[in-house]
Amino acid sequence: MVSEAPPFWWQRRGVQSALLSPFGWIYGRVARRIMDKRVRSQVDAAVICVGNFTVGGSGKTPTALTLAKAAIARGLKPGFLSRGYGGAISHARLVDPDKDTARLVGDEPMLLAAEAATVVSRDRVAGAKLLVREGCDIIIMDDGFQSARLVFDQALLVVDARRGIGNGCVFPAGPVRAPVIDQVRHADALVVVGEGNGADPMIRMAARAAKPIHLARLEPRNAARFRDRNCLAFAAIGDPEKFFISLEEAHVRIASRHGFPDHHHFVEDEIADLLAEAELYGLDIITTAKDHVRLSSGHGRAIELMEKSAVLEIDLVFDSPHVADAIINAAIDAFKRRQTGA
Repeated sequence: MVSEAPPFWWQRRGVQSALLSPFGWIYGRVARRIMDKRVRSQVDAAVICVGNFTVGGSGKTPTALTLAKAAIARGLKPGFLSRGYGGAISHARLVDPDKDTARLVGDEPMLLAAEAATVVSRDRVAGAKLLVREGCDIIIMDDGFQSARLVFDQALLVVDARRGIGNGCVFPAGPVRAPVIDQVRHADALVVVGEGNGADPMIRMAARAAKPIHLARLEPRNAARFRDRNCLAFAAIGDPEKFFISLEEAHVRIASRHGFPDHHHFVEDEIADLLAEAELYGLDIITTAKDHVRLSSGHGRAIELMEKSAVLEIDLVFDSPHVADAIINAAIDAFKRRQTGA
């Protein structure tokens, strides 16, 4: 499965979004009812949901990883719960990073599993229960906010400060998964990633609702090794432009850039073209961790491209060093209240 958002979603509202708005109204009504009325299951662990307003990438996975690292530093045993987009597994499965592949479990779960126990499951409740059986005392959901299958002890909405929520319309008229006001109502806090004014409407809405607003940024971990090098950059993530901007901010010279749909599995012709262009012009190849792990389960020359591609490692860093602990504390406190019925 790949996600290729139509360009008009990220432009000012026009004819296309207007024609689809009746369908968006219906979709939004259904989404609102699900979030308001669905009976949510409880599990015997604190649950933090890291979601976003829209279809596509906003920084959920880096946020989830940052929270897990903070939990581990405190002696907790976190576990990740993912739907496993792009993978073939339909039942609850504990990811084995040494044996599983991105084609089987999805690219993001492979990255998450390198940090902590990770379960992929289309049935969120079954997946959460498997993590509890594995001994996890805090579950970090990568996505799943709008599905409303589980009781959340903390629900975060991540938004990209540059991109915002596109045209602001509900799917299929735009990228928004449910009416924004309803999403804010069900969230406990907003996480704004990067710089820009695209998220300003959501910030104002969250502020009016007295919801905490946490500012964060993506920091390259190994940027120095790429400084002043001429590179061919490629990315198949929710927002490839974010990756290219990170490279430019790290003073990497991008001679050629190639964006693909999210979770895209590269075909032989695409791989051959990338390798040939890099060789012809003497360019270093650089990509994302998600793309690198996805190539590892590819066929043909995918392994060659993987071996010739460097990875820009990126961490999400909160502007305040106490934010991750505060989120974890809030989730644990809510879980304790849930256990005692307080």
